[in-house]
Amino acid sequence: MGNDLILGIDGGGSKVLVALADRSGRILRTSRGGGVNPMDNPNWRQELERHILPFQQLGGLVAVGAALPAFGEVTHLSALQTEAIESAFPSVPQRVLNDVEGAHIGAFGGKPGILILSGTGSMAWATGSDGRTARSGGWGERIGDEGSSHWLGQKALNLISQSLDGRAPATALADAVFDHLGIERANPMDGLGNWASTLKNPRAQIAALSILVDRVAAQGDAGAIELIEQAANELAKHYQAVKGALGQTVDWTYAGGTFTSQILLKTLEHKIGAAAVAPKLPPIGGALMAAAQRLGWLLDESWFEQIASTAEGVGVTE
Repeated sequence: MGNDLILGIDGGGSKVLVALADRSGRILRTSRGGGVNPMDNPNWRQELERHILPFQQLGGLVAVGAALPAFGEVTHLSALQTEAIESAFPSVPQRVLNDVEGAHIGAFGGKPGILILSGTGSMAWATGSDGRTARSGGWGERIGDEGSSHWLGQKALNLISQSLDGRAPATALADAVFDHLGIERANPMDGLGNWASTLKNPRAQIAALSILVDRVAAQGDAGAIELIEQAANELAKHYQAVKGALGQTVDWTYAGGTFTSQILLKTLEHKIGAAAVAPKLPPIGGALMAAAQRLGWLLDESWFEQIASTAEGVGVTE
């Protein structure tokens, strides 16, 4: 059993991260690629298969945990995701689950709590002490995803266009975005219009602008600060929704790349009225936990410490 290996797959709208770990919890090898959300990426399966291919014929692989976006939300897509994992690892026990459920398992080590996720998309996942579960959000950018990186990026573009028109006060976001995209200010409509009309991965590329919102907010720009305030309001609604569904108070934590913004995290803590607990493991740790649970492994603190320490630096944000 000492040579047993498990594979974790953490998928999202902007990336997929695959990690191989041994029985002790040490991550041995990883592969990272682009988004694998079947809701908006018609090439999701090719991208997923490209990054799991190097692990398919490994000796000693005993379980796979695949935490994938949209799984359990849209029936025909979930069936395709399950089939993709089954065909890749036909003789290996598997567990396929929603990416946010996987992130929750990792963040709380399988224990109760509320996870607020804000990456390319947004949602909340909660588990109570009685085993009851609840979720909020995860509707995708065409319907929801309020408070996500994509939502912030889109709101930033809205604000920039309004400020350039004189419909809103001037904002430093305009210069930040134009500099970032290499757009000349002489003809902003032509520049932004050309950029927007030639995006190859619109969801991820618009979501990437959220980093600029945080940067400009940290410099004191009122418009950017207001956008982060609005994002925190939306994420707090997710918290209140799942807390109400559970009917009990439990710890909460966070996951997703939008939370690289300390301004967002602190603002959300203020709105919730409680500090977040630190996540026990990053989302890829939850996918690996799902694989270990599939085998019935008993996981001790040294296992969690190994996963957490060896996951550092492998690109674990969504």
